[in-house]
Amino acid sequence: MNIDLWQLSLFGIAYLLLLFGIASMAERGIIPEKVIRHPIVYVLSLGVFASAFAIYGVIGLAHEYGYGFLSYYFGIAGAFIFAPLMLLPLLRICRSQMHSSLADVLTFRYHSQWAGSVMTIFMLLAVMPLLAMQIQAVSDSLHILSTDSTQLFSNETRHNNVALVFCLIISAFTISFGSSHITTHERHDGLVVAIAFESIIKLLGLLTAGGVALFYVFDGPADLDQWLLNNPQTFALLNTPMREDSARSMLLIFFSAVVAMPHLFHMIFAENPNIKVVRTAIWGMPLLMLLMSIPVLPILWAGFKLDSVLPSDYFPLGIGIELNQTWLAMVVFIAGLSAASGAIIVTTLALASMCLKHLVLPFYKPSHKKDIYRWLLLIRRVLMVAIILAGYAFFRLIVGYESLSSLSLATLVAGLQFLPGILAALYWQKANRNGFLAGLCAGFIVWFFTLLLPIVSEFNPEFIRHFYFNYSYGDLWNATTIVSLLCNIVTFIAVSLMTHTRPEEIAAAEFCSSDDLNRPTRQRLRTKNPQEMKDKLAAALGLHTASREVDRALQELGITLYETRPLALRRLRFRLEANLSSLLGPAVAHEMIIQLLATDEHEFISRDDLNLIEDQLEGHKHNLTGLAADLDSLRRYHRQTLQDLPVGVCSISQDHEILMWNDSIANITTIDTQAVTGSLLHKLPAPWGKLLSRFIQQPELHLYKQYVEINGSAAWVNLHKSSAHANPEQDGQVIVLEDATDLQLLEHELTHSERLASIGRLAAGVAHEIGNPVTGIACLAQNLRYDTENPDSLATAKEILQQTDRISKIVQTLVNFAHAGNNPQHQNEAVNIHTCAAEAIHLLALNKEAKAIDFQNHCPEQLYALGDAQRLQQIMVNLLSNARDASPANSSVLVSAEQQQGRVLISVSDQGCGISSEQQEQIFDPFFTTKEAGAGTGLGLSLVYSIVEDLEGSISVESPVPPSLNGSRFTVNLPAAQAAIEPKTG
Repeated sequence: MNIDLWQLSLFGIAYLLLLFGIASMAERGIIPEKVIRHPIVYVLSLGVFASAFAIYGVIGLAHEYGYGFLSYYFGIAGAFIFAPLMLLPLLRICRSQMHSSLADVLTFRYHSQWAGSVMTIFMLLAVMPLLAMQIQAVSDSLHILSTDSTQLFSNETRHNNVALVFCLIISAFTISFGSSHITTHERHDGLVVAIAFESIIKLLGLLTAGGVALFYVFDGPADLDQWLLNNPQTFALLNTPMREDSARSMLLIFFSAVVAMPHLFHMIFAENPNIKVVRTAIWGMPLLMLLMSIPVLPILWAGFKLDSVLPSDYFPLGIGIELNQTWLAMVVFIAGLSAASGAIIVTTLALASMCLKHLVLPFYKPSHKKDIYRWLLLIRRVLMVAIILAGYAFFRLIVGYESLSSLSLATLVAGLQFLPGILAALYWQKANRNGFLAGLCAGFIVWFFTLLLPIVSEFNPEFIRHFYFNYSYGDLWNATTIVSLLCNIVTFIAVSLMTHTRPEEIAAAEFCSSDDLNRPTRQRLRTKNPQEMKDKLAAALGLHTASREVDRALQELGITLYETRPLALRRLRFRLEANLSSLLGPAVAHEMIIQLLATDEHEFISRDDLNLIEDQLEGHKHNLTGLAADLDSLRRYHRQTLQDLPVGVCSISQDHEILMWNDSIANITTIDTQAVTGSLLHKLPAPWGKLLSRFIQQPELHLYKQYVEINGSAAWVNLHKSSAHANPEQDGQVIVLEDATDLQLLEHELTHSERLASIGRLAAGVAHEIGNPVTGIACLAQNLRYDTENPDSLATAKEILQQTDRISKIVQTLVNFAHAGNNPQHQNEAVNIHTCAAEAIHLLALNKEAKAIDFQNHCPEQLYALGDAQRLQQIMVNLLSNARDASPANSSVLVSAEQQQGRVLISVSDQGCGISSEQQEQIFDPFFTTKEAGAGTGLGLSLVYSIVEDLEGSISVESPVPPSLNGSRFTVNLPAAQAAIEPKTG
């Protein structure tokens, strides 16, 4: 069966255009975001690992190793099943530091640009056989379908020119797919959807070929079983077990490939929308691998039954050719083209980013006068083309025909060399860059001379038998795996133990360790605001780029350009380094931040930046397990306890930065917690900045009754602090702030009451002393009326008697008011309401400086209430005094009373502005007042309420008062007294 080469090429290009169209629709939002972000789409995109090897090579692997081919699927599935051991910790690191490649992670962990550069070079060497395998699979497929398949295995007969054209086309598609974003941490939605679609095509192609093999080549499972019984030599191939060390090696290299291979690492971590999708991939990826493994053996056995002349790698194509089913051959071809193109595109995208950040930028930094974004985009595109062409060059260098499985194993054994460095980064804090680089070089040297060099030359690697005594012919990859990995691990451990681990590596190791977070130090920055950061970064990035990066970081953190808090600036610096790490690489970004956004070495440096650690804990609380989760729960409990304390608490560092500001102190000071945390103490708004700064510098541990003004209102606070020398390990001090305003007002009221009581006692004594001479004057005036007949003298005597009587009434009123409340045993008697109101009005009239008010007493003269005259007079004085204060000058205050159903209702009405409904619910509370500061204590109505309740009455307020709808009316409801009871007025 021969198909025209141009028809095949056009068909393949049409399929690639379809992928590009799907990607374009995803980028433009034509495909709904809920579809793009669906976990199943993410899982399908991980199928990029199933390259052309999954379509062709795995069939040859099953032919050569029998059931050992299942290691391919078990290794990948095992990496996802045990995701908490490796995938989830790596995901945490990548998301927090904006890493997009394994080189970024290891550069960060070992704090060395050389680690990233050397690893990138080795990664380039490692993926050359992988790229060559994809190119060879496409080239061979075209050759098989368009020519006589018997001429396939000559290097001279391969379609090398067709392969070159394929590489150029893939280069164009790679640029289109992978260079639409400046930074590599931005998710390529179009790429993800396109790779997910091509995974579906691969799966359908395999299942279709397997279905034809099972139900067309064989007449169902029963016929297949009978054929196997008739051909025991074929079935025996599967039952020939792999050597135990080979099986373990194959399982290990496929397990490590999940994180070591750049294309799968990129899809797992760089294109990851959130951690939830990884949890879906834990079961989704093994399920995908299971579905892909089902057709392998039926396809292999169908190829044997049809006596296909093709190597077992290409049995999927051979079934269509032998059955003369062009449609089946085209389906398999498209599946293989889809697998190869997807692997090349994603691998090239990931490698171009690695080369840019770890090979180009560390040695050549563009001038800040250039448009850095455009320059980075151009260099990345050039690198993409160069990598694909390098893969083509390696394909041309292959001496003879190499099976797809041998090329794949060569790449995977090289990727295995990164596994010790990855595991040490997560679980061995003593590992350092020297050990990592030495071990990596040792492993790659063995790999280079035993697997890579023989592919491109006539070099004979038989020397490996001297290092691996179980070596057998055809088992070279296994010997290389064991020897190279052993050399790698031994060298890594030995050099790490013999060399010094730098403090930077120790800090990075703590961050990378499972359930451990970065512990940043609290350092004061020389830059004082985000605008200064823009100006500093402009020296390296240019003003446009620096402004864009700072603005993006500000938006991500939710802070403004005018922020000056040290904590906010440290968070901004941390975010800038993470973002620039994604743009320029970890080493370049760290060096730039250290130099341009330097810390002040003369300022105090703490061991830990507790606020940043709190932020990290909040972001990783769902990832903590075991003891770490228990400790985090305990931390949250104690922190919430401090937040809910009824007294204000703030924690101050030794450099006077506010570490904690609980809810109570926020209520007292009216300063929001989020606005003040991380700021300097002396920069707090008045009066708190000056007050707390002065207190923290004083030797006294307690200050009482400090007067402050809060929003124009008087307040008093008590201050307490911990001793600076009580705990040398403690960072700074703790200040406790108590609101003593209510207590201070109560003391003032008590003092005022005591003063009034003293005045009352003095008034009683003065009244007694005044009474005697007044009585004498009255007697003399009486005598004068009998001693003379002179009309003028008689008129004078009468006037003297009237004035002495007035003096007596005034003195008696003062005495009565002074005695109010002094007698704890009150006897309820009939009290004349009119007389009580008149005495209260007369008493208030003594204050000549008070507002001019017309008090009108409309109480009936014969109305009596059951109560205590002194206490009723106290009620009247308070109500009338409040009414006078609320009324405008020269207005009227009306006192009225009436009897209803055995109760006496006493009303006091004013013509003021009234009382709102919200205030009416609070006016009887102690210390609540609507008067200006210093004009009222807020105790008058509370005292009235208490007295009325004690007299078995009630009090209510109505505001506004109909029909005028202004002013307020207080109504006191008291028991009525019988008329027969002798009234008592005091």
